[in-house]
Amino acid sequence: MAYRLLMLDFDGVLADSFPFFRHTFNQLAAHHGFRPVAADELPALRRCGPRQIARHVGLPWWKLPRVARHFMQLMQAAPDSAPLFAGVADWLDAQLDAGQQLALVSSNSRANVTRSVGEARLARFAAVECGSALLGKAQRLRQVLRRLHIAPEHAAYLGDQPADGDAAQCAGVDFIAVGWGYASLDGLRPCQPALTLTHPAELFSLLPPP
Repeated sequence: MAYRLLMLDFDGVLADSFPFFRHTFNQLAAHHGFRPVAADELPALRRCGPRQIARHVGLPWWKLPRVARHFMQLMQAAPDSAPLFAGVADWLDAQLDAGQQLALVSSNSRANVTRSVGEARLARFAAVECGSALLGKAQRLRQVLRRLHIAPEHAAYLGDQPADGDAAQCAGVDFIAVGWGYASLDGLRPCQPALTLTHPAELFSLLPPP
């Protein structure tokens, strides 16, 4: 499957930040006044979207941007909080060397993304959109398409959460679901992905033909 543009989420797709999220979640809960989560709740919550999770823990939706900013600050203060998944750096380099256009659309901060991906590598991306609202990614995806003059049918968005699938659908691009991030594949199947990847090594199947 060849695309003129691959748009990528960061957390859970390129970077393995879920362990850090799990480690800091209850710290954020205590600070912002929502319910902590026990370890045995995680498998069920990984099948849920962000609104369902927020309702489950009693987090008002208006408070989510503040909690997200706090999480990004904690991540920035922890140097090893978001390492790239094994093989991802090689895959990114192979895509860029092959002339594939890549864009990054993430709710995380530019500083956190740059530290993990590398400034020189990120500079080779066709577009980088950081700090987008969790449910505001569709607008960012459309902006990238317009800026690069690419029709939606020639692009795909790689994501690991139901909100990513919804954003892809709203922007009219294919959704490629990855199963190694925040949500389980069971939670992503209702998004009707064009392609499902279960392991980072399968990213190499997306390399453009020579």
